Amino acid sequence: MRAWIFFLLCLAGKALAAPQEALPDETEVIEDPTTEEPVGANPVQVEVGEFEEPTEDVEEIVAENPCQNHHCKHGKVCEVDDNNSPMCVCQDPSSCPATAGVFEKVCGTDNKTYDSSCHFFATKCTLEGTKKGHKLHLDYIGPCKFIPACLDTELTEFPLRMRDWLKNVLITLYERDEDNNLLTEKQKLKVKKIHENEKRLEAGDHTVELLARDFEKNYNMYIFPVHWQFGQLDQHPIDGYLSHTELAPLRAPLIPMEHCTTRFFEACDLDNDKYIALEEWASCFGIKERYRQGSGDLNAHLPALLPTLSCFNLPTSFGC
Repeated sequence: MRAWIFFLLCLAGKALAAPQEALPDETEVIEDPTTEEPVGANPVQVEVGEFEEPTEDVEEIVAENPCQNHHCKHGKVCEVDDNNSPMCVCQDPSSCPATAGVFEKVCGTDNKTYDSSCHFFATKCTLEGTKKGHKLHLDYIGPCKFIPACLDTELTEFPLRMRDWLKNVLITLYERDEDNNLLTEKQKLKVKKIHENEKRLEAGDHTVELLARDFEKNYNMYIFPVHWQFGQLDQHPIDGYLSHTELAPLRAPLIPMEHCTTRFFEACDLDNDKYIALEEWASCFGIKERYRQGSGDLNAHLPALLPTLSCFNLPTSFGC
């Protein structure tokens, strides 16, 4: 029996020791190259490329700011109330931008210097409804300084220089107005007649006697400049009257240079109603009564121009 078992074990050992038959190699798959016909050769052939799965663009919905198109006057900022409605509230003066220098300072009618117009209007807003706030206005550009009293003789000379300056401002605008659209076409035609007039008194430091003679001699040259300046100021609203606020862009830069400015404009308000009508304005500049009504083109608004009028081609006799 043992001999038999031993015999079987020997056979099994011989079988395990014998070399195994090699497994057949994996067949290499070789793609059969096919000639690709150009697109269009077959009427039903469509060029196929790699396409990503289409994704749907989802727009991010941003809630509209109610204050975006809500305008607030100087000294106020827009805030949203509990109902998400815009409202104007007084600006905190401390939130005004930092000022760069003395040129940004302004002087109020309270004879107090404010760091900027932003600081002034924010302060004025906090005084709304009070007697002090009602009387407070922006007096002039620059820090407060001593303004000498305007004598009667000086007051008489003021409109002579002012008229000549307004005429020269318009002429300068006309000369620079190639592509800037500083004047309307109708205004250009009016100023062109003044510009081309050989009798025109050139800009310069002229005596009041010469200015007075030129006004009498070339009276028609001065009518439109006086009316034009009124139209540039009469904007909020356009009603034929100048309020203290509307007059500010002209008077505020002039006061530090021309100390009769305040008294002159106060004298223009003949009926003391705190507004200067066009007829009152024209009368102040010596325009004859029949020429005191303006044309419909006076109020063509030039928003970028008003803040720069004060020293624009200003004769040295006018303080610049």
